[in-house]
Amino acid sequence: HCSRSRSITSGDGCRRPHLRVELAMSDELKRTLTAKDVAVITMGTIIGSGIFLTPGGVMANSGGYVGMAIGVWIVGGILTLLGALTYAELGCTRTGTGGLYAYIRDAFGPVWAFMYGWTLFVVIASGSLAALAVATGDNMAALFPGLSGVGKKVVALVVLGTLAFLNLRGTKQSATVLTVATAAKALALVFLIVALPLFGTGLSEVTEAMPPSWNATLLSGGLLAMISVLWAYEGWQYATFIGGEVKDPQRNFPRGLVFGTLAIIVIYVLTNVGYVAGLGPTKLSLSTTVASDAVGNTFGPTAARLIAIPVLISIISAAHAIILTASRVFYAMAKDGIFFKKLGEVHPQFGTPANSIIAIAGWGAVLAMSGTFGILLTYVVFIGWIFYGLGGLSVIVFRRREPDAPRPFKVPFYPITPILFVLSAAVIVLNTVYNNPLQGVIGLGGVMLGLPVYLWWRRSNSVAR
Repeated sequence: HCSRSRSITSGDGCRRPHLRVELAMSDELKRTLTAKDVAVITMGTIIGSGIFLTPGGVMANSGGYVGMAIGVWIVGGILTLLGALTYAELGCTRTGTGGLYAYIRDAFGPVWAFMYGWTLFVVIASGSLAALAVATGDNMAALFPGLSGVGKKVVALVVLGTLAFLNLRGTKQSATVLTVATAAKALALVFLIVALPLFGTGLSEVTEAMPPSWNATLLSGGLLAMISVLWAYEGWQYATFIGGEVKDPQRNFPRGLVFGTLAIIVIYVLTNVGYVAGLGPTKLSLSTTVASDAVGNTFGPTAARLIAIPVLISIISAAHAIILTASRVFYAMAKDGIFFKKLGEVHPQFGTPANSIIAIAGWGAVLAMSGTFGILLTYVVFIGWIFYGLGGLSVIVFRRREPDAPRPFKVPFYPITPILFVLSAAVIVLNTVYNNPLQGVIGLGGVMLGLPVYLWWRRSNSVAR
C-alpha cells in the first residue's frame, strides 16, 4: 500500500516512507564533484584567517617554547585527522545532503539534529563568518593604515554582502571562484614555508625548544593554545554538507576529505616553522598579524603590505566556502519541516537556496558588528566541538545498529579512532567551560535554547498540516 507520510513518490505512484527526505533533495542536485573537488573544498574552507593570525597567541600560551607550540599544532592536526577519518566513513555510507546534520539526526533523532542546525545557524557558521569578516577589516588596515574602526566594520559588511550575492547567483561560478582563491592562498603559504627559513634569522634565537619542567600553568596554556589551533583547522567538517553532489561518493568523498586534511596538517606545521624563522619566538609571541609581521621583518615593509593581499584572499574565500556549504544545511532543515520554510526554496532563475544564503550572511553581519574576533573564536570552536563529538559517536551507533551495512571505507583502528576523537572533543569543551565559565554558560545556554524552539516549530508545523 502507499504510505501517507512525508516521503518520496516512486515511479509506481506509491510514497516510500523508508526513503529519507535528504535523498529527495540529493536527487534535485547534480552529482558533479570529484575527489579533487572535495579536497579543494576541504582545504578552501580550512585555510582562512587562523593560520595568518593565531600562531602568535599559540606561541604565547606555550610559554614561548617553540617545540611546545609546534607540538600543539601537530596534536591539533591529529585531532582533526581523527575526525576526518571518522566522518569519511559516515560520508561514504550516508551520501545525501546535510552532512553532520543528517548523521546526528539518523543516530540520535531529530531533536539533537535540530539543536545542531540551530546552533550552526546562530553561532557556529555565522560566528565563523563574523570572525572572518572582522579579520578582513583588521588585515585591510595593513594595506590602508588610516582605516578606522568604523571603516573596518564597513569592510566586514561589504565583504559579507558581496559573498552572499556571488553565492546567490550560481553554485557553479561560486565553486570556480573558490578553486582559484584556494590556489592563490596555497601559493602564499608555500612562499612563507620556503622563503622565511631561507632568509629569516629567527631560528637562531631558539635556545630551549621544550620547557625544562611541566606544571599546571603550562598545561592549561597548552589547552588554551589548542583552541586557537582548532580554529585554524576549523572547516574540515563543512565538506560533509555537499555530500549529495559528489560523484561516486563511496569512493571520492573519503579520499577527498582525508587527502585535503592531511595536506593542511603538513602545510600548517611547516608554515609555523617559517613564522619562527621570520620573527623568532619572542616577536612571534607578541604578534597578532603574524604573516605580515614575519614577511616585513624579513623582507621589509613593502613586502609586508603585499603579503596582506593573499591573506585577505584567504580570509574572504574561507567565508565564501562557509556560505556555500552551510546554507545547504538550513535548506535541508527547511525541507525536513523544522526550520524557516522560506529557507527551503530554490531561486527560480539561479537554482540556489537564495533565502538560506541571505539569512546566514545577514546574521553573520549582525555578529560581526557586535563582537570581537577573540570572543567569536572561542564561541565557534567550543560550541562546534560538542556536535563534532556527537558526529564521532554516530559511527559507533551505526556500526551497532547496522552491522551488516556496506561500508566502502571504514575508519582505521575502529573503535579507538572515533573514541579518541570523542574524548578529545569532551576535553576541549570542559576546558573551555573551566577557563571561561561565563562564556561556557552562555554558549551552552544558547544550545539549550534550541529545544523549546524545536518544540515550537514541530507544533507549528503540525498545526499547519
